[in-house]
Amino acid sequence: MAGRGSRLRPHTLTVPKPLIPIAGKPIVQRLVEDLSASFTGQVEEIAFVIGDFGQAVERQLKEIAESAGAKASIYHQDQPLGTAHAIYCAKDSLHGNCIIAFADTLFKASFAFDTQKDGIIWVQQVEDPSAFGVVQVNADNIITDFVEKPDTFVSDMAIVGIYYFRHAERLAQEIKYLLDHDIKDKGEYQITDALERLKADGLHFHPASVEEWLDCGNKKNVLSTNERILSLKREREKLIAEEARIEDSVVIPPCYIGAGAVVKNSIVGPYVSIGNNTRVEQSVIQRSLIQADTVVEHANLKEAMLGNKARFTGTPLDVSLGDFSVF
Repeated sequence: MAGRGSRLRPHTLTVPKPLIPIAGKPIVQRLVEDLSASFTGQVEEIAFVIGDFGQAVERQLKEIAESAGAKASIYHQDQPLGTAHAIYCAKDSLHGNCIIAFADTLFKASFAFDTQKDGIIWVQQVEDPSAFGVVQVNADNIITDFVEKPDTFVSDMAIVGIYYFRHAERLAQEIKYLLDHDIKDKGEYQITDALERLKADGLHFHPASVEEWLDCGNKKNVLSTNERILSLKREREKLIAEEARIEDSVVIPPCYIGAGAVVKNSIVGPYVSIGNNTRVEQSVIQRSLIQADTVVEHANLKEAMLGNKARFTGTPLDVSLGDFSVF
């Protein structure tokens, strides 16, 4: 999660994209919880590969790991040199059974798997595979080829960014080979090249499918993902905190309203997330995501995204306001 999240600015100027909250929880926390829930054993360690996001972000990541009963490790990627390079930054944690996940997307899926297999690659069928790494499989459902962003059609089974390795140290060895010999594809060190080397060395990788692949790459997609997660979690999670105050207002579910939030003389919903200690007064808000410690007054918002500690007064229907902004 070391990327800059340029497509989601201004919201990623102060926090990395995987810490943007979806239905009240950061993207990376939801991913950790979903992966952990499908694993029958104990998660021992969660390693985060990040940029220079500061100590507050690192503390939050450590809390996410600890909430899963795991040790937290923090590694830094200082240069955007590709997926394999990012993974190798955490080489000290690459040993034994290991799941690797890119933390900018969410999924509807069961991540249960057979830990005795050499490796598992989660995939989904896509219309345009040219923007993804893809896999080809044989009649025994074993992956035969990995192709990074193919220029011509070879497969429509796109790698979604979640991998299981029975022996992660072997992955580390193959990535080191790529780095030592400066083997790049499209100018970067790619995990698919390391996977090809592992396959050539006799390891068998199997595909596993996700039901839905929920992108969080830009404002439109974040709002769509927030809507979908609210729908999926409405029966499983308490979405309106007991500490929230709702006065003379109508809340149309599903909505998330965080602890300490105040909604007064307003209509909120459907598909709205309001962060902790945010205040909404005399407003109508639909299909929007408002983060923590923000004030919204006299507003009519639809498909809006507001950051932390912002203040908004007005009537535009579509807005994207970063942290600490005043409008």
